[in-house]
Amino acid sequence: MGSPTTEDAPITILQHSADWAALFATEAKVLRSALAPWLVAEIEHVGSTAVAGLAAKPVIDIMAPIRDLESSRQAIEAAESVGYCYYPYKPGEMHWFCKPSPAVRTHHLNLIPWRSPLWNERLAFRDALRENLSLAQQYATLKLELAARYPNDREAYTQAKGPFITSVLRAWRARVPSAA
Repeated sequence: MGSPTTEDAPITILQHSADWAALFATEAKVLRSALAPWLVAEIEHVGSTAVAGLAAKPVIDIMAPIRDLESSRQAIEAAESVGYCYYPYKPGEMHWFCKPSPAVRTHHLNLIPWRSPLWNERLAFRDALRENLSLAQQYATLKLELAARYPNDREAYTQAKGPFITSVLRAWRARVPSAA
């Protein structure tokens, strides 16, 4: 499956902004209210904007914990009611949204089953980057290179980051056996 739209704005990587944490906090409050019936734990700020000092696409990545995909289908309408656009991207793993539009994104929202492999991997990757400045810098360098190589292809950009992410997660699991 390709990207959610062929009308995507070009990939742009910016220096870290202190505003990103506040933007997440504001949006998390809105989402806690809108998604309350389906949330089973705290909403998490993930992705590069969640790592202090890390250059990133200026899109706040939000992960909301649900029990399972089937019982949270009505949450799709609830997220849409607060401005999110739903797209069936990886529908067997998550309910995926962007805001305010597929072409211009300020937020990504993923409703993901709590403690699923995907949930755990996203937190582990974020935490590994938060703990290791050198690793975060390597990731920033890779993202800048990939944004230059795939400026209009979000799916190729995302796929090309895969081997780096896999290696970080492998090292994290070796260091923190309970994270596996």
